[in-house]
Amino acid sequence: MQTTETIWHNGVLKPWEESTTHVLTHTLHYGGGAFEGVRFYKTDKGPAIFQLKKHTERLIYSSEVLGMELDYNLQELMDAQVSMVKANGLQAGYIRPLSFYGYKELGVSAKGNPIEIIIANWPWGKYLPHDMVDIKVSKYKRISPDTTVIDAKICGHYIGGILSAIEMEDTKYHEALFLDYDSNIAEGAGENFFIVKDKIIYTPSLGHILPGITRATIIEIAEHYGYKVVEQKITLELAQAADEAFFTGTAVEVTPISSIDDVTIGTANVVGEVTAFIKQTYDDVVHGRNEHFLKYLTFVG
Repeated sequence: MQTTETIWHNGVLKPWEESTTHVLTHTLHYGGGAFEGVRFYKTDKGPAIFQLKKHTERLIYSSEVLGMELDYNLQELMDAQVSMVKANGLQAGYIRPLSFYGYKELGVSAKGNPIEIIIANWPWGKYLPHDMVDIKVSKYKRISPDTTVIDAKICGHYIGGILSAIEMEDTKYHEALFLDYDSNIAEGAGENFFIVKDKIIYTPSLGHILPGITRATIIEIAEHYGYKVVEQKITLELAQAADEAFFTGTAVEVTPISSIDDVTIGTANVVGEVTAFIKQTYDDVVHGRNEHFLKYLTFVG
């Protein structure tokens, strides 16, 4: 990780090296924190943060799911993220807001612990540095919606992603794919999933996945340009018979998928026509080159 000068911590800008917390911090032990991943991009008008409001709204929602009433409202948290981009002087990079229970009491209940929030940013390139990725169905399944609040972005939800990353180590696969509790495709370790068949775009329906902000953006972009998008259950067999497949997410942006469990999707090592269009259009949108979707960008003056 390439460090930057400052981190915003409970409303105060602190030097990166001094932004620390106690080893008995509640969230460190029990995973009860909420976070967001937000990208900002270099544009002709300066740095622009992508979908800042939606990311911040979800941070507040996820925090409230865990009983955290933040001391900062929506606009204040948005302004803080803008100020961090300015403070560290980056033209492009990644923003990580995190709300968590701090150090006071240690027990499963978080009651009585202080609520803290940090915002950091740093330069970050491609999350999956490959033109196309080969993925494998994990032996672990996506956490059941009956056991948690599935649409909240909670730290502890990512244990499955950590386990799948260990599972994929020293293999030829670039990322894991999770099935849900009913053995339908859910999502990647940190990505939403799409397939294309006969120029129609399909993606797993909500209710058992994280409703990704990039996912929703891609659906809107695709429909704007005349593509039909269907949200439904997707079996592994249906996905392997697709013409194209791709991941979406703040980190991965739009990443084409070459194979699933060694079954080639479409033409080997060739990005499909629809995926290529979506990928290029998304890149134009986040870099401020598409006038139709400037509403997604918050320009940092």
